[in-house]
Amino acid sequence: MAIENLIENVDSQIIKIRTKSLDVSFNELYDMYKNKELTISPDYQRLFRWEEEKQSRFVESLILEMPVPPIFVIETDDGVYELIDGLQRISSYLHFRGERLGETDDDFLVLHGCDIVKDLNGLTFDNLPKALQIKIKRSFVRMEVIKKESEISLKYHMFKRLNTGGEILSAQEIRNCTIRLLGSKGIDFLEECSKNEDFKSVINRIASEKRKTKYDQELILRFFAIKNDIENYKYPVTDYLTRYLEKITTDEIQFDYQKEKNIFEQTFKFINTNWGEEAFSGRTSNGTIKNEFVLYYFDGIAISIASLIEQIISFDCAKTIIEIINQIKYGTELQSYKTGSVNGVRTRIKLFMEGVSRVLDGR
Repeated sequence: MAIENLIENVDSQIIKIRTKSLDVSFNELYDMYKNKELTISPDYQRLFRWEEEKQSRFVESLILEMPVPPIFVIETDDGVYELIDGLQRISSYLHFRGERLGETDDDFLVLHGCDIVKDLNGLTFDNLPKALQIKIKRSFVRMEVIKKESEISLKYHMFKRLNTGGEILSAQEIRNCTIRLLGSKGIDFLEECSKNEDFKSVINRIASEKRKTKYDQELILRFFAIKNDIENYKYPVTDYLTRYLEKITTDEIQFDYQKEKNIFEQTFKFINTNWGEEAFSGRTSNGTIKNEFVLYYFDGIAISIASLIEQIISFDCAKTIIEIINQIKYGTELQSYKTGSVNGVRTRIKLFMEGVSRVLDGR
């Protein structure tokens, strides 16, 4: 590519995104939120995780006029601003003013953990002296606005590059926020599938902390991505899964939502009926089933069954399929293919597929 073309290409992308910068007070942000002129999506609100002590120290920093990093918003077609970065800071202020977000229990934040002005501890907004209430209301923050004229795909890529306030978020939580900028049907589909009772039953041994970070939805995304797009599988898997969700959301690749949902439901009904929550668990040397969820069992069993589900449910061979899958699952050959490498994923699926196919071919 010639240098002249490269410069032209860069310039063409720059003109597709329009931004403006505003200095706004926290009281203005509060009013905008109350008037629904500033929105925080439900998925994003669930990521509000700052402990109250950390929220309190942020409020203390506002009172002490410490500098605050900028926040980023996207301007929607009707002029509303949608928050895309700065969640922890904005939500802490809103909580202090009496708004409940995320898993907050109390209507009002009671300050504690302030370590510079310790006399603030134990106070709410209403308890503050009038002068301090005014001071915090008038605290300013820079707001970077991505204007509605900007191209949607560039809004999305900008969001992917933004800092998330220092919080450690799971890959799926980030996808749930970012992908919605391209469209909601892919994310909504994953959420709908995650409510399936058979699926919930067979992944019951996943740690509760993992479930809180949308790991169940990531497993569903992994299921469809590897089943339908294994030829493009790459390690590490995070970017591969994100790219697949981008493709089905933007219709870059065809995804028949109703057909895929039927396959998903039939697959996990079969697994739940025949193994229950032990489906993806290992066992000890004396044969005791471990209380665990093993990802490489999930890949091999779920995807091989899904790929052959129509044949499986058409013939009365469930008992034999269960036997052959258990043989492969606890056999020595599978142990060589437990990693997330391309070869590991493809080979373990192949082992289970060949086993199930032998049963179907020999019926």
